[in-house]
Amino acid sequence: MGKLFGTDGVRGITNKELTPELVLRLAKAIGTFFGKGAKILVGRDVRAGGDMFTKIVEAGLLSVNVEVFDGGMAATPALQYAVKTLGYDGGVIVTASHNPAPYNGIKVVDKDGIEIRREKENEIEDIFFSERFNTAEWSSLANEVKKEDRVISNYVNGILSHVDIEKIRKKNYRVLIDPANSVGTLSTPLVARALGCKVYTINGNLDPLFPAREPEPTFDSLKETAEVAKTLKVDLGVAHDGDADRAIFIDSEGRVQWGDRSATLLSYWASVKNPKANKKVITAVSSSSLVEEYLSKYSIEVEWTKVGSVDIAHKVADENALAGFEENGGFMYPPHQYVRDGAMSFALMLELMANENVSSAELFDRLPKYYLVKTKVNLKPGMVVEEIYKRVLETYSSSAVKVITIDGVKVIGKDYWFLVRKSGTEPIIRIMAEAKDESTANNLVNELKRVVEGK
Repeated sequence: MGKLFGTDGVRGITNKELTPELVLRLAKAIGTFFGKGAKILVGRDVRAGGDMFTKIVEAGLLSVNVEVFDGGMAATPALQYAVKTLGYDGGVIVTASHNPAPYNGIKVVDKDGIEIRREKENEIEDIFFSERFNTAEWSSLANEVKKEDRVISNYVNGILSHVDIEKIRKKNYRVLIDPANSVGTLSTPLVARALGCKVYTINGNLDPLFPAREPEPTFDSLKETAEVAKTLKVDLGVAHDGDADRAIFIDSEGRVQWGDRSATLLSYWASVKNPKANKKVITAVSSSSLVEEYLSKYSIEVEWTKVGSVDIAHKVADENALAGFEENGGFMYPPHQYVRDGAMSFALMLELMANENVSSAELFDRLPKYYLVKTKVNLKPGMVVEEIYKRVLETYSSSAVKVITIDGVKVIGKDYWFLVRKSGTEPIIRIMAEAKDESTANNLVNELKRVVEGK
């Protein structure tokens, strides 16, 4: 049997790898999996081909006698929250999240709002490749796609229900929001205004070509946003990816703060807000060692797992964990929902600032200082991933304090750590390294790049 699903959904270059024909068959397989009469919510981000794929998904679902509701364009966590709270049996979201502009994708959501488990992905793939579709008789095709107009308002109200609105409003915070020309612009500014913030936006118009920056927020892509934040003297800046389930923060000194740093602070805050919760957080091997270093002071246990929000989300739910996150800015706050949620993270950070009565820069300065460097190497013909991992282990394991091979190769040294792993959504090897000295981090990444390339 073939493989469709990657780290998070089915993705590919629009009209090349992800074709209308593939999406139609996939939609029929998804509808067959959920069963006749199931209520399925469909929505999308701003990407090129999104309208085309949405209509194809809806047609495929209708053809197997599924009841279809169109939630329109919205942030992925808004659509997931709607599935969870508005009585749907599942959802299909047309999105490629942080991938480059040419990509699009299909994400399948279960009735709890979380992406379906891996075993359910396998069931859909089996239906897809065997073509065992529940094709409906003509007489049952009188159903039409219905509109679901509550997605964004329901989502914003859900976020606001979890924070102290009045405490935040009294601070009159100035915030800068960068939604990457995508669907975050439809909800995060609404949250900010409801919290009494003076709101500035950059890259706030919807544009499927992502003309201002890549859909993935990185140190390089956020240089302009950080400069604007510093010039405007905002109290907090937030940048989303293409479907707004991630939040990368820019502090009051204009410094871009990476996702595991913000998640460490938010995990601490979650433990304060929910003192009876299980003091355990779930995070991927791609997160910094500072997570454990800081949270141990508050008796919060850190469990490391594979990269991938799907697996982390289900592990957070199964273990009733305090929080879950990845280093890329995806933070999961269980009292709201068990998925990455950029706007919820933003509201929580404002609440933490208000409660501690400190600036965002002061908050981040509480954390141990590491220098993070990230790069990637394109996988070329003849490059074998397992051989790459073997070369890395042979080069560095003898000097390591700890080696983790649960997902790629993570090596932890005395004053540094690095991770080399194949992306689950693109044909690339990702390299990230952190050290307490900036030159060490840079030198390490340059050296790792040569090892990965076999030079």
